[in-house]
Amino acid sequence: MKTFLFDTLHNGLGRVLDLRRSQHTLTVANLANADTPGYKAKVIPFDTVLSEAVGGSEGVALRQTSALHLDAAGMDPSRADVEEIEAPPWSVNGNSVVAERESMRLNENSVMYRAVAKGVSSRMALLRYAAADGKSG
Repeated sequence: MKTFLFDTLHNGLGRVLDLRRSQHTLTVANLANADTPGYKAKVIPFDTVLSEAVGGSEGVALRQTSALHLDAAGMDPSRADVEEIEAPPWSVNGNSVVAERESMRLNENSVMYRAVAKGVSSRMALLRYAAADGKSG
C-alpha cells in the first residue's frame, strides 16, 4: 500500500528535502566559522548528487518521459558527499569561507527547499482530494 500512495517520486522529493536541510546546516556552520583559522567551507554538490540519482551509477543518461520514471534511490542525505572548499592562496588564516557566497547559497537553498516542499504539498492535496471522493472542502 505504501508504494501505491507514495511512489518513488514522492520518496525522492522527501530525500531532496533532507539534502536541502543538510545543506542548510552546513551553510550555517560555514558562516559560524567564518573567522576560524584553517576552517574549510563545506558544501553538498547537488548537481553531482542529483545526476547520480537520476543517471544511475553506470552513467547512462536517462530521459524523463513520465513523472513516475524518476528514481531517487541514490539520494540518501546521510551518505551525501560533502565537499570541502579549499582556501584561496591569498587567505591569511587558511579559512575558505566567503560570507557573500555562503549567504547566496543559504538564500538559493531556501528557495529550492520551498519549491520542493510546495511540490510535496501539492501532491498531498491531490491525495486528500482523491480520499474525499473528489469533494473539496
